Amino acid sequence: MASSGANYKPLLKDLALSANYPSAAEGQSSINKDPSTAEIGFEGYENQNKPVGTENIELAEGEHQPLNSDPDSAQEKELIEPEDAEAQEAKRKKETDEPSENDLFMRDGRRRIDYVIAYQKGEEGESENKKNKKRKEFEKNLREEGLELEIEDAEGVSVEQQGEEEGNSAGGKTIFIKIHVPWDTMLRYAEELKYKMPIQDNDIDEEVTLLSCLQKIPTPFELSEEFIKPEPNYFTAAFTRERISDFIMESEETFFTHAERSRVVHEILEVCRYDPDNKTKFGIEHMIANKCYAASYPLHEGPHKSEHSLLTHGPLNDRHLLYEEWARPGRWYKKQPLDAIRRYYGEKIGLYFAWLGFYTEALTWAALVGFIVFLYGCFTVAFDAVSDDLCNAGNPGNFTMCPQCSGRCPYWLLSSSCFYAKLTYLFDNGATVFFAAFMSLWATTFCEFWKRRQNEIDYDWDLFGFEDQEENCRPQFEAKAPDKRINPVTKVAEPFLSLKQRFPRFTAAILSIAFMICLVLASVMGIIVYRIAVRAAIAAVSDNFISSQASIITSCTASGISLIIIMSLQILYDKIATFLTDFELHRTETDYEDSYTFKMYFFAFVNYYSSSFYIAFFKGKLPGNPSDYGKILGLRQEECDPAGCLQELFINIAIVMCGKQFFNNFMEIFVPIALNFWRSRGGRAEEKEGKGRYEQWEKDFDLSDLGPRGLFKEYLEMAVQFGFTTIFVAAFPLAPFFALVNNLMEIRLDAFKFVTQLRRPYAARAQDIGAWYAILLGVGNLAVLTNACVIAFTSEFIPREVYKYAVGEGSLSGYIDYSLARFNTSNFEMIDGETSGPNPDKYSFVYDGYPVEAGDEYYDMYANETVSECRYRGYYNGPNPPYDHTIDHWKILAMKLVFVLLYEHLIFACKFAIDYFIPDMPEHVRNAIKRENYLAQKALHDFSIQQAAEKKKAKRKGNDPGAAEAARTWVNW
Repeated sequence: MASSGANYKPLLKDLALSANYPSAAEGQSSINKDPSTAEIGFEGYENQNKPVGTENIELAEGEHQPLNSDPDSAQEKELIEPEDAEAQEAKRKKETDEPSENDLFMRDGRRRIDYVIAYQKGEEGESENKKNKKRKEFEKNLREEGLELEIEDAEGVSVEQQGEEEGNSAGGKTIFIKIHVPWDTMLRYAEELKYKMPIQDNDIDEEVTLLSCLQKIPTPFELSEEFIKPEPNYFTAAFTRERISDFIMESEETFFTHAERSRVVHEILEVCRYDPDNKTKFGIEHMIANKCYAASYPLHEGPHKSEHSLLTHGPLNDRHLLYEEWARPGRWYKKQPLDAIRRYYGEKIGLYFAWLGFYTEALTWAALVGFIVFLYGCFTVAFDAVSDDLCNAGNPGNFTMCPQCSGRCPYWLLSSSCFYAKLTYLFDNGATVFFAAFMSLWATTFCEFWKRRQNEIDYDWDLFGFEDQEENCRPQFEAKAPDKRINPVTKVAEPFLSLKQRFPRFTAAILSIAFMICLVLASVMGIIVYRIAVRAAIAAVSDNFISSQASIITSCTASGISLIIIMSLQILYDKIATFLTDFELHRTETDYEDSYTFKMYFFAFVNYYSSSFYIAFFKGKLPGNPSDYGKILGLRQEECDPAGCLQELFINIAIVMCGKQFFNNFMEIFVPIALNFWRSRGGRAEEKEGKGRYEQWEKDFDLSDLGPRGLFKEYLEMAVQFGFTTIFVAAFPLAPFFALVNNLMEIRLDAFKFVTQLRRPYAARAQDIGAWYAILLGVGNLAVLTNACVIAFTSEFIPREVYKYAVGEGSLSGYIDYSLARFNTSNFEMIDGETSGPNPDKYSFVYDGYPVEAGDEYYDMYANETVSECRYRGYYNGPNPPYDHTIDHWKILAMKLVFVLLYEHLIFACKFAIDYFIPDMPEHVRNAIKRENYLAQKALHDFSIQQAAEKKKAKRKGNDPGAAEAARTWVNW
């Protein structure tokens, strides 16, 4: 619109139409006979546009025909012509009995259903009578708050018209209460909730940069503007009823979105009481928990599929549009229609999908670099001198290695580790160090650019200042807080919980969390014992092929068991964390969500990453020597393969990360599909048999519920994935690639779930992603240190470089011999009077792929001559005691520590530079905010001056202020 002055016309039209409607008492519909509704009537119904077929309506007494008494005049026709095309269409389809979106409206075909609550009638008895009493009190209070209610069963027959309260849906017991927010109530709550509404077109010139120019280039990833229309760009201001004429309003029906209307109903439902004698008895959540109601939800806007093509007939509704342009798997390569998502689901869900899309886009670059690093390993493995030496059938491939377990395992040839050596090189080469540094900087860059992108979204969606407003107390806190104090901001007495009362609650929560952490560590210890025992058992198997695969079999099975334990403990801890956070009694919803988030992520961090930390930093680090092995719980500690432990770390991360993602995707999609199909079978069968329509409110009732913290699991899944792609990326360069593939599916699976399988959640608001940003930032900083330590202490990068430049004169030839210590087999550790070496009664050596047993022709030769000395991993003196560390061990350790210090200082310096040079807010957004604040202040100033002038004029003439207001509206129009 050119100016806000053009919007006085619809207001005058409503003023004129209000004279043509009967009073609230005379015009009340017969569908609601409850006397309590007479106090409310149909507020806002008088302001609705005149429906088709009501050309001759008598004027109420004392009212006058506006503008022109001739009803056939062009001016009058313009005033009474209805603007609400949606209501006209619904009325037409209702009169012709067409299957349509008529079930989105009340029975009068005019008032839209903004929310639905449902319950199922139980058997008559004392318990059911109590529930009926609570429901009646609850619904009475809803009407007193200004809402309009209409009660129906699933077949579309009004309960009041039936003369009874029992419907015929879902076994004849499900009752649906449809809720509509009248115009006056909507205005009142829009002001209380500080909705920001448009006041003027945005006249800030778009910033011209190289990036903005590149974004103008058409790509196949862009959405079609034929269906996804660009959102109008307005300056906005906090809504006030007194200055409604200053806001851009085409009509009352379109001024507030359906998401905004549902948010108002939800706010009322959250605080409405159902027991007048007990202040703690309130809220729809308590009513659902007490089984007084079964569900509460806003309606979807109709079916998500159509028998007609989108290209030829266009979208049926916003839900159908979101399905076709967003939720279909075939749209996996397209950008997301974020404005449409926000308009349909609200800012909180829209912000999640904006963040998920931004994270997935950022993963594209990390996955590309990681894949190149992996290909570099594949192409250069054939030229690796270390793996060539190890795989050589001659020296050092024929080195006799000390047994992998005590008393049962044979000696073995080093060349049997050839496969592990080549596998390790794929993830442990010179490019790995570069990639670890790249991912550390990538994590910081991602967080900084997301902060910048989030500020743009906050401005576009009017979220700035949302959290700066004084947040209301949680109803649960108001009900249970024992004390009162004056709020320093509002200067109003409010519930208060002192530190003395809060301390025992937090102490109990901390102790419970500590217990669960100990439970996780106990499970990790059990996995360690399993790895030790199973590896020893497999290594002692007589089948040479199986025994040679002891390491990989143990790693795969242990990681699989660890995944099962992880998922089980996560489900258990979710319930414990919910109970603890409720017990802590937080004042605001933000405090509650932050506390719950940190509890769950801290536990998930220990749960998901503990086994990887063990393999990376503890396994094989203190193995001892064959004369004095290192032990855990009396068992000989696991040793790394001569090729290192990195391949085991890679296997563990790959199984846990990919297995978790597959399991979560399965549970999120296929479980709701199965449950929804089962619940909806009755409604679909009745409609097919012609017993009645399967109405939209019943269809939505049969869908799954998102839950009170539905987005939390989505964020947690991505935060855990972010840790796998950054913390241990040095061991698994393909982690970003697998994360990218998963997220491309995750976006569409989540979209499909929200559009087709879940009830429409109420449109919650949020300014940012909450505590998750601080978690991602902390993980990115931790990743710098962990990757430095993985490269230094887990991989063979530092020992190889030390040998190459200090011993090998620029070559790695001979490194295998350098890295393996010698041991005289006569000095094996004695356990209970028996040697820990091989058992001579079974076999003591593997020759040509087969074990040499006592009595074989080669037994005496290999048992008595060849096996007088064996090799083991480490830098020790030998072959005879004392088995102390060599000077090379201390040189390598010193270089590892120097590398860690240099690496983390360099990366952190780069991270701080990135943080400094990337501004948190784009310049054009900063200018637009200043311009918007200026316009809002100017409008308020002009309004105050105009109001003061009119008061003086009214006082001087002795006119009624109401008449002055009407006259001013007329003149302005």
